[in-house]
Amino acid sequence: MDQDKRVKHLRQILLWPVYLLPLDESAPLQDHWEQLETPGPDNPWREVDDEFGDPQEFQTRHYNEFVTFLPPVQRFLYGQGLGRSVRKVYGESPIRVMRRTDIAAARVTLDKGGAPITLNIAHIDLYFFYDIDIAILALEVWTDDITLSAAQSVMFRFGRAYPAYWEEGDGRGGHCPWKVEWLDADGQLLVQSDYENREKFLSFVCRHRAPTTAAHWEFLMSPLVLYHADAKGHVRYRQLEYYRMPYMAYLALDRAETLSRSDSIRLALGNEAGENTALPYSDAYLSDFETRYCYDRNFMTGRGGNTSNVRFHASGDTFIVTGDASDPFFADLESGILSRFRHQHFLMFLIAHFQKASLLMFSDRLVSAVSRLDITDAKANRTFRRDIRNAHENFLRFAHRYWFHDISHQAQVRELFDMTRRHLQLDALYGEVREELQDMGNFLEVEAMRKQNDTVVRLTVVTTFGLVGTVTTGFIGMNLFDWTQEPVWWRVLAFLAVFVPTALLTLYTVVKSRRLSDFLDALSDEAVSWGRRWRALMRVWFGRRSV
Repeated sequence: MDQDKRVKHLRQILLWPVYLLPLDESAPLQDHWEQLETPGPDNPWREVDDEFGDPQEFQTRHYNEFVTFLPPVQRFLYGQGLGRSVRKVYGESPIRVMRRTDIAAARVTLDKGGAPITLNIAHIDLYFFYDIDIAILALEVWTDDITLSAAQSVMFRFGRAYPAYWEEGDGRGGHCPWKVEWLDADGQLLVQSDYENREKFLSFVCRHRAPTTAAHWEFLMSPLVLYHADAKGHVRYRQLEYYRMPYMAYLALDRAETLSRSDSIRLALGNEAGENTALPYSDAYLSDFETRYCYDRNFMTGRGGNTSNVRFHASGDTFIVTGDASDPFFADLESGILSRFRHQHFLMFLIAHFQKASLLMFSDRLVSAVSRLDITDAKANRTFRRDIRNAHENFLRFAHRYWFHDISHQAQVRELFDMTRRHLQLDALYGEVREELQDMGNFLEVEAMRKQNDTVVRLTVVTTFGLVGTVTTGFIGMNLFDWTQEPVWWRVLAFLAVFVPTALLTLYTVVKSRRLSDFLDALSDEAVSWGRRWRALMRVWFGRRSV
């Protein structure tokens, strides 16, 4: 029965957010995409020009995509049309997209000795964001006419950056395809995966305390290189999240009504194919599955002419759309569900994971700054203040420029975005990062106050001891007595006769300063009687200081 469930068209979009290491530690803003703008044999990436500005390229689907979003989100995604003279400075979108076209297909062999599945590549894009040190790889693949179980296995295994473990029998990477091969337009092999190379992954983690990626993902990201890699590269990146990449999938089935509840659960939660009736988890855990993970606003079965088998599943790390391949609206590339999946829903998913990756990047930067802090090292303190100041500045721009709770007033996009954000727990992560930044800011304020207090104490000491010289020279400088004709030794004795008592009186005043402070407080308080004022004066010499 499972073999009868066929997917007429499968389309999967993988997103892989990575943290870009600073090109210049002292610079608050980093423009990593500029390193990929120079063409060369080792740089296959080229910047993508948007369709705006060219009426010949601007189609109905682009218009439908644009008007889906609220104005602040439109400015984030597309920039502002301010005229050619000022758009370069003020109106450009903060997003830069680089694309490579040298890889035409991915040949995926799920099991050793199994028949390979060829996935056609629609796009390989790398998204950069102004003043946010992350990049998001977006890989869109598609294939036609495969079984549902094969489609589930492809979605489950394909987007693995590295193996989590190795199986005992054949040594294959756990939950990974047996082999992934990148092919060019002529079908020639460019590179293949090395999930089975256990020694490579073990030695890398042993040396660097960080995982490396499989060979085909390294090739795909080049000339960007992993942070700890031995390969040369000016732009280095570090992984931010789980080794399994978030993904979207569109499945046009020959008979969508044959999908069982178990199939929907496995699709929504990103599980591998299993028995048609066997649930992957307990009944108690899945009791509210439809409420938590399914968007059934237009999903109706068994209602005659009102039947609609289009169903959306969202778990945060996955976004799945299923429907009938025979439904013209579902398969329409211009204005139907497939068009929305590739445009509106993709941007919705991209924004949610961009926000999550940005927050994780801020958290990583704060941890790194605190790890380098040494309060006994003046240089380390200056570096820490600079890092936290830059982080505060970047987070302020992120909060006001890129942080959206609502991206659309269209019910479907708004509610799907809300489901995705809720599963990703973005609000809790935002609050946590904001609190960390506030703690860092409070620490810097306390340190600044402590330094100011130290400075005041030093100035008080200098003023106190300077008072002695001031009184001495002031008394002598009043010219009450004409001592200019006296010998030098006599004038020195006169100076000491003024200096020594003044110094002793000043030191004695410092000794009694706390009690004198209490006396002055009592003297200035109009509510205190003269008797209590007198007793406060007596305590300067004979009593204990009041607390």
